[in-house]
Amino acid sequence: MLRSFLISALLPVGLILAWELSSRYGYINDEVFSQPTAIVTAGLEAAMNGTLFFSTLQTLQAASLGLALGTLVGLSLGIFLGLQRFFEISSRPMVEMLRSIPAIAFTPLALLVFGFGLSMEGAIISYSCCWPVMVATLAATRNIEPRFLEVAATLEMHPMRQLRSIIVPAVLSRVAVGFRTAIGFALVVAVTVEILVNPRGLGYALIVAQQSFRPDQMYAYLVWLAMLGMAVGELSKLIDLAATRNAT
Repeated sequence: MLRSFLISALLPVGLILAWELSSRYGYINDEVFSQPTAIVTAGLEAAMNGTLFFSTLQTLQAASLGLALGTLVGLSLGIFLGLQRFFEISSRPMVEMLRSIPAIAFTPLALLVFGFGLSMEGAIISYSCCWPVMVATLAATRNIEPRFLEVAATLEMHPMRQLRSIIVPAVLSRVAVGFRTAIGFALVVAVTVEILVNPRGLGYALIVAQQSFRPDQMYAYLVWLAMLGMAVGELSKLIDLAATRNAT
């Protein structure tokens, strides 16, 4: 295992050393490609003065809000359309049309409705997160064994009890797949909205660093975003594993 780790670390370490030496000896423009040592220093500086963690908190706050709302809407729509065949067929053209519109395209509209801030960002993120959850839930709901629902209807089971006892356990593992995709969308869309229009979070911090001619700080935020992305990826794997275990 140690040997594999050393081999996998060889290329990135070599590239970082080459970057550092090329910058120090003037082979590349350090106003554009800051030295790795300067990037580490800038990252520590941002961490020490609190701006890194405050910006991270703002981005994660918006991503979490949008993810929660998008998941709730997607889950509700997926179950409803999966159980109501008529509404699923009649709404299919509109759903396909809306799905094809990138969430970022709604930024001007969201800005008019909500103004700058958390609400605007959360609305755009929830739109992007809704679709993968809805599609996965719809497919899973349509595949529920019809006899289970027929027995529930015969026993005059309350709809909420049907939801808890039959529908949710049946769709849980498939919903987890859509939720994994939605988690990735949430972080990407949050940073994109902050870069484009919203003066908060890590995306805005990147723009401020670029406009302040601080490439070292800009790269430090990019490295931190890469680490956050890896953490989100691992979290989504754990969620998928937990859902698979519950389904079995």
